[in-house]
Amino acid sequence: MELANETTIQEFILLGFGVDQQKQFLLLILFCILYVLTLAENITIIILVYLDAHLSQLPMYILLSNFSWLEMCYVSATIPCMLFDLASPDGIISFHTCLLQFYILFSLGNTEFFFLSAMALDRYLAICHPLYYSNIMSPNYCYALVASCWSLGFLGYILPVIMISKLSFCGPNIIDHFLCDPMPILSLACPPLGNVPLICQIAMHTFFLGNVSFVVYSYSTVVVTLMKSSKQGSCKKSFSTISMHLLVVILFYGTVGAMYVIPGRENHSKINKLITVFYAAVTPFLNPMIYCLRNDQVKEALGKLLRRMMRLLMTKITE
Repeated sequence: MELANETTIQEFILLGFGVDQQKQFLLLILFCILYVLTLAENITIIILVYLDAHLSQLPMYILLSNFSWLEMCYVSATIPCMLFDLASPDGIISFHTCLLQFYILFSLGNTEFFFLSAMALDRYLAICHPLYYSNIMSPNYCYALVASCWSLGFLGYILPVIMISKLSFCGPNIIDHFLCDPMPILSLACPPLGNVPLICQIAMHTFFLGNVSFVVYSYSTVVVTLMKSSKQGSCKKSFSTISMHLLVVILFYGTVGAMYVIPGRENHSKINKLITVFYAAVTPFLNPMIYCLRNDQVKEALGKLLRRMMRLLMTKITE
């Protein structure tokens, strides 16, 4: 039965990680632990910001708590798919489910680009223009910025997904990946492909390079400003905060850039899978620790929360 657009393939087969059953079981356990820990870390950050009256009014923590929501959505869109792939013997996914997975994954990744730019803007204004910071980065402005990040992130890949859905897929239906990535999907489409590959590349490069350029400019200006200020006094705390932000930026943009911006990666399936695991599963696990590891305000808020929970627990025990 053919689809309206003459597509004869109605499902794809994901080859997954291509390892034996014993290694699959180990990966299944590893990703389960990684998923639970990532959710726990980000939920903790959200609770801390929500319950702490001081943190909930600070622009950086408003952005950070919403970034934690994004990370939870991101890992929930990737790791369960990996777990299903490891547990399923066939790896079959329907045509429309594959396109939906591609749209959600890339929209969430695109949203993360904008969130990293928003946090770079926050640090740029706080350090380079401190006199105007409180007026510009008000809580209402922050929430408008958050809404813009989500909206722009999910609007960006509507056109590529619609164009791919109109292609005909009449050849092999095997995707050498554990997720529906656009490159292997397009390689299975029947010619002529028209401008679809070009549109996909333009979308990826525009969002990636645009946000990278803004982030690099913002943090470069911040670093120069801090270096000038360090001659007059101590800026260790600011340097520490910025170094943590830069580490998150380098980890995410570095892996995504290596995957989708550097040409000639189509034929390196094992390396592509490894890179995908890193930016889709490992970095969301590391980001909460990187942002909060050397953050005194978060540590103080966590201490308050733990003491409050201990008091409640002791009260329940003594009753």
